[in-house]
Amino acid sequence: MTITNNTILITGGGSGIGLEIAKALSPSNKIIIVGRNKEKLEAAAKDLDNVFTIQADITNEADIDRLVEEVKVNFGGLNILINNAGSAYIYNVANDGDAYSKAVSEFTTNYFAPIRLSEKFLPSLKQQTEAAIVNVSSIVGFVPGSHLPTYSDSKAALHSHTRLLRYELAKDTNVKVFELMPPLVNTDFSVEIGGRENGIPASDVANDLVKALQEDIYEIRVGNTGLLYDNFFAATEGAFATFNN
Repeated sequence: MTITNNTILITGGGSGIGLEIAKALSPSNKIIIVGRNKEKLEAAAKDLDNVFTIQADITNEADIDRLVEEVKVNFGGLNILINNAGSAYIYNVANDGDAYSKAVSEFTTNYFAPIRLSEKFLPSLKQQTEAAIVNVSSIVGFVPGSHLPTYSDSKAALHSHTRLLRYELAKDTNVKVFELMPPLVNTDFSVEIGGRENGIPASDVANDLVKALQEDIYEIRVGNTGLLYDNFFAATEGAFATFNN
């Protein structure tokens, strides 16, 4: 798809992968970064061209409704939605307890919020000549991490939903559905699980997304995610096609 002259909304755009995506796409597009912390968003946008901020909590339905209206009124809508914001707890599911409340929190941000945002923006996206939804999942959506048990669950659910959304929207709309699947990335988000020492740069993830958008590569398996998929999961493409035929 075309990667210039778009209006792009990025949740969790104030830092990490979201900010690097904003940096990569801002020279030739209008970027709206969304997050809960106004100061953090403004600091992120300060030195970037064509980047605007909207403070909103994507787990709050009233905030999402306000966000959708503000985008419509101030920007005339958008044609690319990037569901990047995430939440994670590091714990042992068998021994640390409180798995239920942690799972609810993670699924609310990582799974239900992207579904609701996509649903709210879809009427506008369907009206565009070219449009896209990008859901950011994770390598642990394929193989769960024992230190991130219910986060892994939420990303597996998002992966499943993204495949089905792509399948349905491809039938009769111009809305393309991409999934960005990073491995461990060096961000503030991953410090506690070794991201500083072992993670790839967030800019690498952003650059892979830009390339995939240009080439219409819908599943973007960055770094070790690609190796894992090629070795163990490639056969699932045929299974999906057969099951949904």
